[in-house]
Amino acid sequence: MTTPSFQRARRPEHKEQRRQDILRAAAELGRREGVRPVTLTDIAAGAGVHKSAVLRYFASREAVFLLLTADGWQDWADAAGEALRGPGDPATVAAALAGTLADRPLFCDLLGHAQLNLERGVTQEQVRDFKVTTLDAVDRVALALTTALPWMDRGQAVDVIAGTTAMAAQQWQTSNPPDTLARLYAEDPLFAHVASEFAPRLTRLVTLLLTGAAAAAPGAA
Repeated sequence: MTTPSFQRARRPEHKEQRRQDILRAAAELGRREGVRPVTLTDIAAGAGVHKSAVLRYFASREAVFLLLTADGWQDWADAAGEALRGPGDPATVAAALAGTLADRPLFCDLLGHAQLNLERGVTQEQVRDFKVTTLDAVDRVALALTTALPWMDRGQAVDVIAGTTAMAAQQWQTSNPPDTLARLYAEDPLFAHVASEFAPRLTRLVTLLLTGAAAAAPGAA
């Protein structure tokens, strides 16, 4: 079997198509295998190109996944804004936040890697672009939160977003363990509580966070 010859994208629209193909391949691999083991070579194979072709668009796997994380923040902000229309209470708002995150498994996985390694494997300019995109998403989710919970100010909303996404990152890893840990949780009753379902536990944790924020709000009894 002969290897198909690789055609370099030359026109601007072809270059953008190639770039999107690479991002789609990385996203598919991340959803299927988890982000951690995916290499740049894997991404190239998934996109049907040579590794050298990927390097024309992205300097590293971290650059690919950091851009997917930025896209994930914007996508989650859109979903959270839709889910939080109208007034609510801590329980319903927590369920909305947890539900929209549970619908985005790749984003939850990426949240656990962004600060630990993705931001460390790219240029300062790329980190800045990522932070700017993330801050815009945080602003939009914060506005949705303060609309749904009028007693909440922006500072509290930003803290809630930080707490929610941090818990989502941790709980996603716990709820989706590698095979060795999954077997341990299944076989040893001592650890059965660790393997909790992602959305229900995150909902409970965010409800506690919001309840605490409500108690600390100005004018709270």
